[in-house]
Amino acid sequence: MNSSRNIAALVLLVIAFASRFIPHVPNFTPILAISLFGGVYFTDKRVAILLPLSAMLMSDLIKGFHDLIPVVYGMFALFAYVGTRIRENLSVGTVALAGLAGALSFYLVTNFFVWLTSGMYSLDLSGLLTCYVAAIPFFKNFLIGTAVYMPILFGGFYLLEKTGVVKARQEV
Repeated sequence: MNSSRNIAALVLLVIAFASRFIPHVPNFTPILAISLFGGVYFTDKRVAILLPLSAMLMSDLIKGFHDLIPVVYGMFALFAYVGTRIRENLSVGTVALAGLAGALSFYLVTNFFVWLTSGMYSLDLSGLLTCYVAAIPFFKNFLIGTAVYMPILFGGFYLLEKTGVVKARQEV
């Protein structure tokens, strides 16, 4: 990727990261969008994966740490990897599907670990279902946040390419 693309991608990511510190409803975050975007637009997989993890670490240093950090960080690393996989078939549909699948899998996996480790729920099917139901408002906010930030990042970068601010991706 040429340097103007790197700079433009980093600027969009910094803006999205900074939005984590603007007052917002719980779980209305850009991190899933950042993870997928980094995976798509940074050709070095290490950078693509380390980017959302660094964003999470920097914000957790300020906001505070929690018990599910390994699970949450693992999910965002996975989403960055998914971004690297959809790079060659990039379309509105693949981005939307990746965002929806990412939000749903994040909800299912992280809340499974909340149920398993928090002590807040009985460790049976009833407790698991209660945990998932209790998390629906957070899932809704996460899904809406993803739906807001995905078009900002991907659409913003697309517009930068179309207007010539950054050089369009070379087809291989």
